[in-house]
Amino acid sequence: MLTRPIFAENLQHFVHFGPFFPFHPEYRHAQTRKKSARRGLTSAQKSCKIDHNCSAGAPPAGKGGHVMQTPWADTLDRAQPLPEYPRPQMVRDSYLNLNGPWSYAITTSAQKPAQADGKILVPFSPESELSGVGHILQPEEYLWYIRTVTLPDGFNIGRVLLHFGAVDQTATVWCNGVELATHTGGYLPFTVDITEVLAKENTILVCVRDATNKSQLPRGKQTLHPHGIWYTPQSGIWQTVWLESVPQNYIRSLRVTPLFDAHQVEITVEGEGQCTIDLEGKRFTFPAGVPAHVPVQSFRPWSPEHPTLYPFSVTLGDDTVYSYFAMRKCSVETDKDGVRRLFLNGKPYFHNGLLDQGYWPDGLYTAPSDDALVYDIQLAKDMGFNMLRKHIKVECDRWYYHCDRLGMLVWQDMPCGGRRYDPLIVSTPLVTGWHLDDSLYPLFGRTNVTARKAFLNELRDMVTTLYNHPCIAVWVPFNEGWGQFDSQTAVQVIQSVDKTRTIDPASGWHDQGFGDVRSLHVYFQKYKFQPDKLGRATLLSEFGGYVHRVEGHAMGGRSVGYKTCDAPLSLEYALQALYDEQIRPAIAQGLSAAVYTQLSDVEHELNGLVTYDRSVVKLPVQTLRKIFYIENE
Repeated sequence: MLTRPIFAENLQHFVHFGPFFPFHPEYRHAQTRKKSARRGLTSAQKSCKIDHNCSAGAPPAGKGGHVMQTPWADTLDRAQPLPEYPRPQMVRDSYLNLNGPWSYAITTSAQKPAQADGKILVPFSPESELSGVGHILQPEEYLWYIRTVTLPDGFNIGRVLLHFGAVDQTATVWCNGVELATHTGGYLPFTVDITEVLAKENTILVCVRDATNKSQLPRGKQTLHPHGIWYTPQSGIWQTVWLESVPQNYIRSLRVTPLFDAHQVEITVEGEGQCTIDLEGKRFTFPAGVPAHVPVQSFRPWSPEHPTLYPFSVTLGDDTVYSYFAMRKCSVETDKDGVRRLFLNGKPYFHNGLLDQGYWPDGLYTAPSDDALVYDIQLAKDMGFNMLRKHIKVECDRWYYHCDRLGMLVWQDMPCGGRRYDPLIVSTPLVTGWHLDDSLYPLFGRTNVTARKAFLNELRDMVTTLYNHPCIAVWVPFNEGWGQFDSQTAVQVIQSVDKTRTIDPASGWHDQGFGDVRSLHVYFQKYKFQPDKLGRATLLSEFGGYVHRVEGHAMGGRSVGYKTCDAPLSLEYALQALYDEQIRPAIAQGLSAAVYTQLSDVEHELNGLVTYDRSVVKLPVQTLRKIFYIENE
């Protein structure tokens, strides 16, 4: 039942326990007052204290759960929001964006509604402010979308494909009254071929069901009762909907693998027939379905400092797609001092990261504009970070494209699922110092065989979908035991698709004692580096979480975080001390990565470096860069 013990520095996340627990922040705060432990500190130091309000958060207020808006909301084109091409790694000339006002209805039966309730702005979920609806979809409800589309003259060149970037959670699609497809999985794209039912005017109907945390399917941090570190749910269409036309014989997908040491790129085309690839002014011919090894003449490695991308095109018959790749290599190796570390392009490379949850106060899962996506990534770079851990969410394809071109490493989490999490299980390492065996399904809320299979299938599909993006360096299937099960099997599923990247099997705790890395979350204790007893690379995959509330840019109610700094000066002091006294010494001793919590505030979780509405960076960017920047040789 139990596996290896953990070290004492891992005691954290006491938010799960009541104040009677000796390490809970309310208990610690009371003891601090009694002992006058802060006697003699400077005023800045005194104002930085354990957050005694982090045990819970009040539900968000306002229509749809939110009242704050980002700076991009005022410039949103409501006739056609998010018009940018949604699939930058497989671009065709054919593109008809269907974002904008759709009719919608919410019912309590599977019978198609007789009339609409109003208009919803696609691709924003009905729970969001920007959708114009402001309704939290309940497990017993059906969400209906309807829109009529007339294809431009000459648009159809063979087949017409209807693409959905993501629909949460189960979507059934009709076109012109014919049911064509049902897709389950709230984070990944899917395509419906509507060629056989096309007419002059085409009516698209979509029905969505989403049980959120009442289901055991992957849901991330959504909950029907937002509190603490669990957020407002979102449902339905939340990424771009679009049409394209392709020839009868067309390129269905590309799989691109940089062969770094050989100075080649491997390209596999899903299709039928002979293909040509145009790269660096040269043309190569190869059959579809067979991996083609193409030389890269002007070899330049990709890194956050030098994010070199190679554009290329592939033609199959009358179909041409445009794409790009990068030459980079991710590995875990031994450095010159005998320490196991993360390597990039054959050299030790410290992953200096931020936790990034990808939530927006006005759009929830959906950024209000493409510029907003760029803002977050560029801000992280400007603050001195070279990595973002995309936490318990899968983003739209354009986010990864921007990371590719701007130079930002990505650790990609799999959204969690399973039954309601037992605090005594997901926080067990805090109390016992032991890791639980994750094959004990009842303890982890994973007794449902169908839900376990669905998780592994969606994990495989996520890795397949994102495989070509050079920015992704690490896959993270489980976090803090939330719905964790059979992590060795999950790793095997990932490796069946991708053997080129590092895998963090269990971020935080419930380490099963295998793999290339040891992953730790440390918040309330001082972090002191200790080499892994199994000789793995050590990752500090979450830490920090310092709260600083900016009035007028934060939700009301109780704040959630791990330490509160009342003034900007106290936040600066605390961050500087954290990195100078804990992180930098640990790097010299062998720490391979650090992920500070977090990029932005999210609802009542106010431990971001920028406010939830992205209006205020809590310290000057140059000050933050001086604190956080760590140079890689």
